[in-house]
Amino acid sequence: MTSPSPSGELGEPWDALVLAGGHSRRLGGQDKASAVVGGLRLLDRVLAAAGAAERIVIVGPPRPARPGSRSVRWTREDPPGGGPVAAIAAGLRLVEAPLVAVLAVDLPFIGAAELADLLGSLRGEPPGHRDADVAVLADPAGRPQYLAAAWGTAALRAALPADPAGRSVRSLLAGRDVRTVPATADACLDCDDPASLAAARARAAPGTHGSGTMP
Repeated sequence: MTSPSPSGELGEPWDALVLAGGHSRRLGGQDKASAVVGGLRLLDRVLAAAGAAERIVIVGPPRPARPGSRSVRWTREDPPGGGPVAAIAAGLRLVEAPLVAVLAVDLPFIGAAELADLLGSLRGEPPGHRDADVAVLADPAGRPQYLAAAWGTAALRAALPADPAGRSVRSLLAGRDVRTVPATADACLDCDDPASLAAARARAAPGTHGSGTMP
């Protein structure tokens, strides 16, 4: 039995893989996942966006659960601090669905609608057919956000190198059929330094676009 996609239509099951490790050096060592935007941790905002996933796998040090939140599975990359591709490889071991959304934890304004667009761009006819291997969000200037992406799980497993430590996420797309999905600048905003975190907090302030409600 399939589960509803974020768009509310029946489709293939999908899992969410959230990357919540790293050293946050550009944030002065602050735990990025626990940084608050609009009254919510970045982690909780991404988890809300992925709420329709069959299962959610988080790669990184476990953090306390938000009261009333759904269960998730935690794992760590090998070696710790081995980078995003090592984290994807670790998390993918726990993924079971035929589609997987790969998300950075520092995307405060990505929502269910963007995930629906990403996943929908991979689904084809007949069911199980892929129109692309991977779909990535791109901001209005055309810049791709490689950690706001949906993959066919089999394609992502095939793309992983034997030694993923230190590899770039962009390298996984080499030779793959890639679909670019247009999105707003807010949806593609990643809070990887003090300036971008401050900008996200300003946009999430009450009465502004991107307010602090759950995605």
